[in-house]
Amino acid sequence: MNFAASPDVAEHNANLLLAALPPQELAQVLPMLDQVHVEAGEVLGEAGKPIRYIYFPHDCLISLLGVAGGRMTLEVGLVGREGMLGATVALGHETAQVRAVVQRPGSASRMDSAAFRAEFARNGALQRVLYRYTDTLLAQAIQIAVCSRFHVLEARLARSLLITRDRLQSDKFHLTHEFLAHALGVRRVGVTKAASALQQQGLIIYSRGNIEILDAEGLAAAACTCYEIVKDAGAGALSSAFV
Repeated sequence: MNFAASPDVAEHNANLLLAALPPQELAQVLPMLDQVHVEAGEVLGEAGKPIRYIYFPHDCLISLLGVAGGRMTLEVGLVGREGMLGATVALGHETAQVRAVVQRPGSASRMDSAAFRAEFARNGALQRVLYRYTDTLLAQAIQIAVCSRFHVLEARLARSLLITRDRLQSDKFHLTHEFLAHALGVRRVGVTKAASALQQQGLIIYSRGNIEILDAEGLAAAACTCYEIVKDAGAGALSSAFV
């Protein structure tokens, strides 16, 4: 991870949560922020370990993985420029509840967790924004858990690809078989079969981890209804928070 001294307001405003703060409140937060660069596969937090830093992504994407038995994982959420990693610190938690792994490399604003906790206690605008955002994270986790139990892998993969597309605002991105297997809680062979089925339908191109969505509407039709539920929950929270 690389980092530099706190840059100007515009760079930190690449994160929508920070951009939602009134100028006077953001001015109080800026001296506490560093801009950092995170790499794909980098672990920013581990379940059961102390939370050292809060991350506000700019253009990176962070996967939140529930962990069982130290090995088995299941993606329970994604954090992009619309949100933050470490929101539970505001609720009094000092240890991480999930493993946070960088899915797409990029930049983020980073704050020491103790400084964030103190700022949250005094900053009413930050409180309002984060309460709405944590509601969204909980709704996302619940729906993904339901999806993982009741829906077939092909539909779950379509849902995951669409959510990634929405967060990145791009039809092209990189996700390895191994990463998708960890995220979906299945073996790599299962990911291969599901991706092949979507590719044969002309919905995606998937080669060596490089994914291109060719037909977003068709992929949405192949996905389970969980995609629209998660998407609508996120959109609703953002529209109500950033006013």
